[in-house]
Amino acid sequence: MHMSAPHRPRVGLALGSGSARGWAHVGVIRALEQAGVRPDLVCGTSAGALVGAAYAAGELDRFEQWLLEMRLTDVVGFMDVSLGGGMLKGERVMEFFRRNFVDRPIEELAMPFAAVSTALQNGAEIWLRDGSTVEAVRASIALPGLFTPALRDGMLLVDGGLVNPVPVSLARAMGADVVIAVDLGADKLGRHLAADHPTDEPDSPIGEWTRKLRESLGALIPARSPDESRLPSMHDVLLSALDIVQVRISRSRMAGDPPDVVVTPRLAYLHLLDFHRAKEAIAEGKQAVETILPNLRALTGKPS
Repeated sequence: MHMSAPHRPRVGLALGSGSARGWAHVGVIRALEQAGVRPDLVCGTSAGALVGAAYAAGELDRFEQWLLEMRLTDVVGFMDVSLGGGMLKGERVMEFFRRNFVDRPIEELAMPFAAVSTALQNGAEIWLRDGSTVEAVRASIALPGLFTPALRDGMLLVDGGLVNPVPVSLARAMGADVVIAVDLGADKLGRHLAADHPTDEPDSPIGEWTRKLRESLGALIPARSPDESRLPSMHDVLLSALDIVQVRISRSRMAGDPPDVVVTPRLAYLHLLDFHRAKEAIAEGKQAVETILPNLRALTGKPS
């Protein structure tokens, strides 16, 4: 009797949101491939969409090199002191892609790819599965208060992390039998408020941006009084609130539609805007994969 070869499960990678912590996704992908696990499809939210697009386009090497060369001055250069709808200008961040990569339609990428965004008018979850790859990423990373919204088909789109921070459901819809989810928020709650995690220091993106803003607006932004200095900064309160929202939503969504494997890099010490610390984030991503490899190999049929 002829025995057919066992069906190889279709592996999907769901890359979660997390701003600069998203650079850990590069380390996760590197470690997976080194272990012989190559995903068949990738989707992402926010920073996960950014890294996922580079991977799906076959440009991860060049993307990683850019990350590793990024310095604090480059990050500050992304910032906009005009506060016109966001603290960072998404256009500046996306200039790199337009300058260095051919913006192929999503349908023509080397690997199936999709990004999650949120419709600002009604809160609908929007799956971007066709059209411009750069514009899909631009819409997915538009975190309110940091990036200006993106406009597509008459909709104002903002960061997908508001509705689906770790897009397991999208990976399933794309046909994944086994979903590897990368959750960047497992250990981050309250870290912006911790005494050992200040963000107003001069060598942090927020601290440098605040200095530039004071120079631009002068007396309109008075120095904080001693009493006020005991309280978290406005930025830390905002970012902590966003952390809470995204962690609670991702826990709820993954409880209802659980992935087969969850990779949880330990990234609490990284600030959302520490884009210049890619080397550390990538190393954490690689390390996180080591802990789940036995289970992953069993699910994907890879030898241990």
